[in-house]
Amino acid sequence: MTQTDDRTPQTPGAIQGHAPADLAGMIACPRCDAVFRAIEPAPNQRAICTRCHHVLIAPRRRAGKRIIAVSMSVLILLVAASAYPFLSIATTGLSNSSSILDAALAFTSDGLLAALSFVLAGLIVFIPAARAVLSIYVLAPLVLDRDAFPGAPFAFRLSEHLRPWSMAEIFAIGCAVALIKVADLATVSFGPAFWMFALLVLLVVVQDNLACRYSIWKALGE
Repeated sequence: MTQTDDRTPQTPGAIQGHAPADLAGMIACPRCDAVFRAIEPAPNQRAICTRCHHVLIAPRRRAGKRIIAVSMSVLILLVAASAYPFLSIATTGLSNSSSILDAALAFTSDGLLAALSFVLAGLIVFIPAARAVLSIYVLAPLVLDRDAFPGAPFAFRLSEHLRPWSMAEIFAIGCAVALIKVADLATVSFGPAFWMFALLVLLVVVQDNLACRYSIWKALGE
């Protein structure tokens, strides 16, 4: 494992270790499964895997407060984007507008398609909201230098398991592709929810990039 600084070239860091007695001081790369003796870098530096160059540890100053702020913004934007029109389509004198939930639950009247509609709503709305709530639940006491809430390790583990299933950005890309095909057939206008959702997608990416999972697990262990 090596340490890098965002402002300086790569410098030597910890070396790979094999001592089984001190498992608490070891870290495994989630990408290539290489095992290293963990040495936490200074803030704004990174510890990376020497085999696949995956970032293992990346602590940042006041990252907890920033993640909480981003998570609260995600919740606010999700509620607002679900209430306001997402897209409006007009053609031959007819027009229609729908919100994100309207689009996701459009096929609830059909059996199999209804199940897929609920899954889609969960992937683009409810799972991102759940991850934001779980992040606040886990980090709020840590930021205030208090004991973690009951079940905080389970909440953080659940948030990490849900991360691959949070697909707000996939929905945004799908909408962009669909709009290109529909634009020649009808007049498409973006509602307020579209811009809220676009900002929400960026905030979700920022939330994941700010989080140093090693540091959070270490704080929960302490």
